[in-house]
Amino acid sequence: MEIRGLGKSYRVGKSSFAVLEDVSLGIGRGEFVSLLGPSGGGKSTLLDILAGLESPDAGTVRIANGETRDAPKIANGASLSGSLIPPIAYMQQKDLLLPWRTLWDNVLIAPELISSAERRRMEPLAAELLRAHGLDGFQKAYPAQLSGGMRQRAALIRTLLCEREILLLDEPFGALDAITRGRLQQLLLRVWREYGKTVLLVTHDVEEALLLSDRVVVLSGRPGRVLREFPVTLPHSVRARSPETLRIKQQILELLEGHHE
Repeated sequence: MEIRGLGKSYRVGKSSFAVLEDVSLGIGRGEFVSLLGPSGGGKSTLLDILAGLESPDAGTVRIANGETRDAPKIANGASLSGSLIPPIAYMQQKDLLLPWRTLWDNVLIAPELISSAERRRMEPLAAELLRAHGLDGFQKAYPAQLSGGMRQRAALIRTLLCEREILLLDEPFGALDAITRGRLQQLLLRVWREYGKTVLLVTHDVEEALLLSDRVVVLSGRPGRVLREFPVTLPHSVRARSPETLRIKQQILELLEGHHE
């Protein structure tokens, strides 16, 4: 993904509030990037624009799919157009499972929207993912019968079954307890490695960003601008106890404190 000079404002009454200002960012295929920044700095708005749910007021976004073709531009307020579907799956903070559908029907909703044949094609993979991630036996359960961690695992599996190269994740583990969050972070790392996805994660947790990412991008408060990027090159297995991780964490916290909303 290539983001250049992105800007977005909203009108509230007679006033206009800039949410993003001149945001430029590149994300390579297979890279894991985290976005950090104060609340209200436009991180979720940026994901909405990348997903095609919002249109920018300025700047461009170019997204290449798995066949290296260019997707249509999002430029100067124009929304995604044309027949090419962007290679993006978007998981938000809330699991958004449909309460009237079983777990099985929830995770298969994306292929079902294409065709019944596509759903049948994806059912073996869905069953494999449920077994691999501790949800086998809960296929007939409804969301209200599942724990928060189980619902988030189901939401992540549903996102995978969209079969998109790029995963946009908006604080997917923010509402979970520390133990469940840690388990799902490890699940996300396995998914990223095994399926070769490109991941853009929005989080408020500096440690989460440093433990998971190849690169951490820090945005300012409103209007959001890129303040600095921090590469994280240590192996994942040693990051939690490395002095280098603590050093980068301190730099990020000082940067955030200086640009808090």
